Amino acid sequence: MSTAEQLEQEAGRFRDDFAALREQVARVIVGHDEAVHGVLLALFVGGHVLLEGVPGLGKTLLVRTLARALRLRFSRIQFTPDLMPADILGTRVVMEAPDGRRYFEFQPGPIFAQIVLADEINRATPKTQSALLEAMQEAAVTAGGERHELDQPFFVLATQNPIEQEGTYPLPEAQLDRFLFKLLVSYSSREELHIILNRTTRNVVPEVEPVLDAERILHYQRLVRDVLIAPPVQDYAVRLVLGTHPGSPYATDRINRFVRWGASPRAAQALVLAGKVEALVQGRYNVSCADIRRVALPSLRHRVLLNFEAQAEGIQPDELLLDLLEQLPEVVDELPEAALSGTV
Repeated sequence: MSTAEQLEQEAGRFRDDFAALREQVARVIVGHDEAVHGVLLALFVGGHVLLEGVPGLGKTLLVRTLARALRLRFSRIQFTPDLMPADILGTRVVMEAPDGRRYFEFQPGPIFAQIVLADEINRATPKTQSALLEAMQEAAVTAGGERHELDQPFFVLATQNPIEQEGTYPLPEAQLDRFLFKLLVSYSSREELHIILNRTTRNVVPEVEPVLDAERILHYQRLVRDVLIAPPVQDYAVRLVLGTHPGSPYATDRINRFVRWGASPRAAQALVLAGKVEALVQGRYNVSCADIRRVALPSLRHRVLLNFEAQAEGIQPDELLLDLLEQLPEVVDELPEAALSGTV
């Protein structure tokens, strides 16, 4: 069997498993198609997700349902104003040996799981929120001078209420940047509300069966990185990120006016990797500009910092990004040498 045939078979198995996982989630979650799709994309990239919406829309239920559909260790952390970093990471405690000798031993916190639900993350103080930085970036925790590796895959799904609500703290920019996606969870439609009521106000408990284990997920994460991306498509993702920078030749007039800081290189990584998963889901083994466009808003909206004028006028990042997507050409005449070489 040729390499091309093997890749086609692997891509077919990926699509089947992706559809099976989505089907299991849909047994419980009604609607929220974009949020569910984004969470699954991030899972196969190996990135973290921030879910934002008002209370009661099913954000926590979505994460719990996904955990039930995967054979992974699950942990929930309820973020509150009095939560401390040690409550998340763990701490060294004094233990006593049978001979009476005392020693320190590290007791892991709830971060030592494979799917971590950080519920209402913006209700904790910035000091506590920052406890997740090392874990989310390096899949490791340093406590008492010792480094402890986290099991793979490691996936943080955080929920937050809109920052205008009572008792919330804005997430630090450095932590926001460590989320692959920021997904907005909106209100359900009239029909969806009827389905929700039919499922939750009667003696009907949907069954969710696990369909994927850690080994299979890691295999698909490696497969995703093998998906091809042509230099012009990669350059489109690069120009899209640069277009969020005020003063850049690719920025629009509204971005120059309303944006204080643009997206980081992590945004370009998010666009390319999420675009690769999107290509596989669409049945292709190569990324198109359409794939990049489909993942642009969740990849960029939390990485664009607005200035005071934008906040005063009620401008949202999505408005500026949609304007950029409309004006930025997909193909340009010349590409930089690094894009053509494909090497460091």
